[in-house]
Order: sequence, then C-alpha cells, then structure tokens
Amino acid sequence: MQHQQRLAQARANAAARAQTQARAQAQRARAQQERANAAMARADEAERKRYEREAKAAYVEVRQAEVDELNEDLALEYAEIDGLLALTLDLDDYVDLEGLKVQAVHPPFPRWDLETPRPAPLPTPVPDPPVYVEPPAPSGLFGKRKKFEEAQQRARAEYEHAWGQWAAYRDWIPTQDAQQAQEHADLEAGRLKLLAAERDRYDAACAVREAEVAEQNSSIDNLIAGLGYGAVDAVQEYVGIVLANSLYPDAFPVEHEAEFDPETAELKLRVTVPAPDELRTIKGFRYVKASDEVVETQLSKTAANERYASALHQVALRSLHEIFEADRRGLITAISAEIGPEANDPATGRQKFIPLIAVAAPRDTFMEIDLSGVVPLATLQHLGAAVAKNPSALTAIDTAGVRRS
Repeated sequence: MQHQQRLAQARANAAARAQTQARAQAQRARAQQERANAAMARADEAERKRYEREAKAAYVEVRQAEVDELNEDLALEYAEIDGLLALTLDLDDYVDLEGLKVQAVHPPFPRWDLETPRPAPLPTPVPDPPVYVEPPAPSGLFGKRKKFEEAQQRARAEYEHAWGQWAAYRDWIPTQDAQQAQEHADLEAGRLKLLAAERDRYDAACAVREAEVAEQNSSIDNLIAGLGYGAVDAVQEYVGIVLANSLYPDAFPVEHEAEFDPETAELKLRVTVPAPDELRTIKGFRYVKASDEVVETQLSKTAANERYASALHQVALRSLHEIFEADRRGLITAISAEIGPEANDPATGRQKFIPLIAVAAPRDTFMEIDLSGVVPLATLQHLGAAVAKNPSALTAIDTAGVRRS
C-alpha cells in the first residue's frame, strides 16, 4: 500500500544515511589492508616488518570499522523505537477505499504465433516447351547427305524425348498443385483449430481474473456501503485495514485486535507489543585489540526499562491517533485500548496477554491534543489512563477503573 511504501522508503532513506559513513570507512580500511598485504608480499625482510606493522594497523582499522557499523545499526534501531509516535504524525492515516479497487491485468495472448495464416503455396510454373533445333550440315566431300540425315534423326529423337518429358511434367503440375493446396488447407485447418482452443483457454483464464477482480471490488463496495450505515463488520474491517497500514520497525512488531460496539460507538482495542526480553539491551559495541574480539556493553536496567516504557506509551497514543484520524466519518466516538505483551505471567507462569496500559479516550477530547509536542506519559495521564510504573516487571494493571472522561 502507498502508506506502507512511504513509511518503508522513509526508513530506508534514514538507514542509508546513517550507515553510509560507517560502511565507507570499512571499505577504505579493507582496501588499505589489502594494499598493505600485497606490498608486504613483494618486500624484502627490512620492508616486510614495516609492512607487517601497517597490515596489523589496517586490520585493527577494519575491525573498528565493523564495530562502527554495528553501532550505527544499533543506533538506527533504537531511533526507530524511540520515534514510534513521530513516525506516523506526518502521514494521513485515512484509507481511500475506492483507491483499493483494482482492474484485471491480463498477460498477452501467449500463442501469437498461431494468429498468422500460413502463406498459400504458389502455382508451380510451367517451363517453356523444348524447341527442335535443326543440326548443322556436316562438312566433308563424301557421305554428306547420309551424315546429315543421321544427324537429323538423332536431333528429332532427342527433341521428341525432351518433348515427352516436358509434356509429362506439364501434365503432372496440376496434381502437384492440388496436393500442395490440400496440404496447406489441412495445416490451416489445424492452425485454426489449435488457435480456437488456445483462445478458449486464454479467455477462460481472463474470465477467472475478471471474476476475482469483480469479487474484490464488490467486497470493497460492500465495505463502503457498510461504513455508510455504520455496520459493525464494516467498521472493524476498515479499522483492520488502517492498522495493517501502520508500519512498525522490525525490532518492535505490533499487532492489533479491534471490536466495535454499535450501541455506544466505542471501539475496544487490544494492542500486542513485544515483551521486554524480546528487545535488545545493548548499549554499544567495542573492539578489544588484545583479544581481537568485539564485545558488547549492556544498557543499564534503568535505561532499558525507560526505553520499553516509552515505546508502550507511544504505541498507545499512536494507535488512538491512527484510528481517529482515519475515521473521517466519525463513526467511532471513543476508543478503549489495552496495550501489553503476550508473555509468561510472573504470577502463574502461563502465557497470557498482560495489560500494561489501559486508556479510554473520547474522540473530541483526543483530537484536541497536538501530539507533535507532547510527553506521551503525560498525555496518557491527562486521559486518565492506567499505566504500569515498571512495565518491564510485567505486572498487569487494573483495567476496571479506566472509563471515558
């Protein structure tokens, strides 16, 4: 979808900018090391030691460049998590359902070679008939007449033989032309039959595609009509489309479940986020030259907890914002949402949804808030939300007291 494409492109551009410098440095370091290794191989003993030092220095630079790249990737990942709310504010979350309609796209007819008729055979040309050529009179003093008569007889015999062959060929031509015409007709009939079969096959495949498109577009028409009446299924489906468009970082995937109550026009929302132990808690990477190892430095528990809590606060506001902004008809007058992970309950050891934030917001109240300048926790408190003080402890909050203000 266009929404997802824009978000993905924004992330890709940010990643490219953040990583260009580190990767360029790594490439330069590798090239320097390769040059040093090549020079060392050509050098004499005195120079070899110098080149060995240069090669070692280049190796250290390569390893350091690798660490810089790891740190750039880590910084980008944390920046995406820290900016979950800001990522959506510059985008219009409204989904134009008419724009989701599609047209059937058919491939070209694959047997185009069958569409061209075979050229008809040309009539066999009739050669010119043989011509009798009078032999020249023989030279000499004796027997001229006899020799001339013999020459005439041979010439006449050759002529009559040639005429007979020519006449036979002339009489055979109609039979040959008729046979070629019949063969051509048979081949053309076969071509037309195969063309018709391939056309039927192609048309049937096109009809299937047309039917699929018609069904999809019909479902969109039904969805549009259902939204016009505020039908429960239509509202829930539209909200699902909106939230499916919401692109979250790979390091922080989010899932939504929504249920619409037509009597109160309230949307009940469950937002499932990663558990705290699914997020990285690395502060950074550094290269230890003595052991030739890349080691990790861990974030303090406080810093890790603060990042996780901030992410939850942002997801709560982002979910409310995206739904309210997308609902231009105002069908949803309020949203009550629970945000938390699917994790092992510390009290029971069983996997369950653990609500860490519960918030209920009327549309009018929420739409008056300028999210571009808020502290998410303060905004949740302003809305009367129940918020876990230490969400990393996975202690479920009491959601019973959360009501629309």
